[in-house]
Amino acid sequence: MTNSEIVDLLEQTARLMELHDQDAFRTRAFQTAAFNLDKSTENLGQLPANELVKLPGVGKAVAGKIREMIETGHLSDLDDLLSITPSGVLDMFRIKGLGVKKVRTLWRELGIDNLSDLKRAGENGEIAKIKGFGANTQEKILAALEFLQEQQGKVRMDKAAMLANLLHDELTKHFDRVEISGQVRRKAQEVDTVQLLVQTSDPVSAGLLLNGLPNLTQNKLNSSPFVWRGQVEGFDVVVELLFYPAEQMDRQLFIHTATDAHLKQVGIGGASLLEAAYNSPDTAEAAIYQRAGLPYIVPEMREDDYAFRWASRHQADELVTWEDLRGTLHNHSTWSDGKQSVAAMAAYCRELGLTYFGIADHSKTASYANGLDVDRVRQQQQEIDQLNAGFGAVGTDNAFRIFKGIESDILGDGSLDYDDETLATFDYVVASVHQTLTMSQEKATTRLLRAIENPYTTILGHPTGRLLLAREGYPIDHRAIIEACAEHKVVIEINASPYRLDIDWRWIDYAMQQGVMLSINPDAHDLAGLLDMHYGVAIGRKGGLTKAMTFNALTLAEMSTYLADRKAGTAGR
Repeated sequence: MTNSEIVDLLEQTARLMELHDQDAFRTRAFQTAAFNLDKSTENLGQLPANELVKLPGVGKAVAGKIREMIETGHLSDLDDLLSITPSGVLDMFRIKGLGVKKVRTLWRELGIDNLSDLKRAGENGEIAKIKGFGANTQEKILAALEFLQEQQGKVRMDKAAMLANLLHDELTKHFDRVEISGQVRRKAQEVDTVQLLVQTSDPVSAGLLLNGLPNLTQNKLNSSPFVWRGQVEGFDVVVELLFYPAEQMDRQLFIHTATDAHLKQVGIGGASLLEAAYNSPDTAEAAIYQRAGLPYIVPEMREDDYAFRWASRHQADELVTWEDLRGTLHNHSTWSDGKQSVAAMAAYCRELGLTYFGIADHSKTASYANGLDVDRVRQQQQEIDQLNAGFGAVGTDNAFRIFKGIESDILGDGSLDYDDETLATFDYVVASVHQTLTMSQEKATTRLLRAIENPYTTILGHPTGRLLLAREGYPIDHRAIIEACAEHKVVIEINASPYRLDIDWRWIDYAMQQGVMLSINPDAHDLAGLLDMHYGVAIGRKGGLTKAMTFNALTLAEMSTYLADRKAGTAGR
C-alpha cells in the first residue's frame, strides 16, 4: 500500500467520522495524522507501529490503524462507516464547496442522499432556504454538478497512460503485437476511452481469452466479434480493444490515432488523408501523409486542421522534446509544502541530466502551504548560496546552479504579496493565483493584467487555476493575457502537473505567434513530481511548442544571462 493510499484512507475515515458526529478527539487524531503523513518521505508501508509513532502527528492508536491497512488492505473503522453511509452522500463530497458540515445538513435536513436529488433541490430553490447556504451557494452547487456530469467517465492523462500501459504489458503476454492508440497516443489531457489495437487472426478466440483475464469486465451490448469493450476494475473509463490481422495493424494504428476531423483533410491530389491511408501500398505513417500530399504530423497533433496550418510555418523536428529541456523552474521544497529539501530536489535534477533547478516555494499569503515570510526568504536564499558554492561554475563540465525563485501569490487586486525590496532579491518570480477564483472574466483578466505589468513578474503561473476533472478554470481573456505577456516580456507557464496542464494547449501557438516563450514547469512537490515535465512536453508538442520557444530549453549560460539582464533592467526602472 502506497503512502498516498494510506493518507486517502485516513482522510476518508476522518471525514466520515465527522459526518456521523463521532468522537471529536479521535476524528482530530485521524485528520492530524493524514495532514502530516501527506508530507512524509518515509515508506509508510515498511514501518512497524513502533516506528510509525515516531512520525509527527501519529499516535499509538492511529499507528495501529495504519498497520491494519497495510496488513489487510482494509480499515475496519472505515468499512463500518461506509456501511452506514449512502453512496450518494459520498458522491456529494466531490462537489466543490461542500464540506462535511454542509453535506451533513443537506442529508439530515433535506433528506438528500444522492446527486440527482441534490440537483432537483437546487433547481427548486430548496437549498437556498437552508440557513448558511443562500442563493449564491445554491448556484455554485448547480454549476459544480453540471461540471461533474460533463466529466463523468473521464480520467486524466496520467491515469489513462498508466491503464494503457498496464493493459499493453498484460496483453503482450498473449498476443504477438499490441499498440496503444486513440486519445492516449494523441496525448489527450482528458480521456474517455482507452484504446488499444490487438493483432490476431482469430478475433473470437481473442475475445474469449480477454474475458478470462482478471479485472476485465466486458460490456457485451457494446462489444462485437471484432471489438471488445468494457472496463478494468478500479478505473472509471471505457476500454476498447480492437482486433486486426497483422497486415492491417500499421494502417489501423494510423487511422485510429487521428480524429475524424484530421482524417478528412484533403491533400494536393484531391484525396483525403483517410483515403490515402486505405490506398497507400506503404502503410508507414510518413508514407500515408506523402501519398495524400500533406506534411507529416506527429501523433500528438492529429486533432483537426490546426496541425496543417502549424505545419505551413514549422517542421515536425522543431517540436520540443524531453531531451531539449535543460532545467526546471517551478518547484517546491520542505521550506513550504514540498516533501524534499532544496538539496535533494537539486541533486535529483542533476541525476536527470538537467543543469539548473529553480526553487519557487509558496509566498507568505499561502499560509495553508507554509508560505515563506520575508525572514524565511532570506534564510532560504542563504542556504541556496551555500549549495551553489559546491557546484561547478557556468562554462565548466559539471556546471549546475540553483536559481532563487518564489511562487508569489497574485492578490485580489493583481498586486504581488511581497514588497519590491523583497521581490528584487529573487532571480525570478512565478506569479500565480491561488485564492478568490470566482471573479467575472473582466475582473479576473484585469487582475492578471496588473500582475503581468509588475516588473518583477518573470513567469505567469497556471493562468486559469483549473484542476482537470475537478475544477473549471476561472474565465480569462486569453488573447489579452497573451498579448500583455508579449508586451511585458513575461513567460507563460505550461504547468505540467497532470492535474492542471495549464495554459491549455490550444493557446500555445497563439502565444508563440506573439513572441511569448513558454516554460514547461512541473510544479513539483517531490522528486517524482519533477518527472511530470514529461506530461508538459506532451501537451507542449500537442500545441505545437517548439524548442526555440521553450523557456527552460535555454542552456544554463543562456538562462543565467537572461535572468541577470532582466533583473538589471528591472532595477533600472
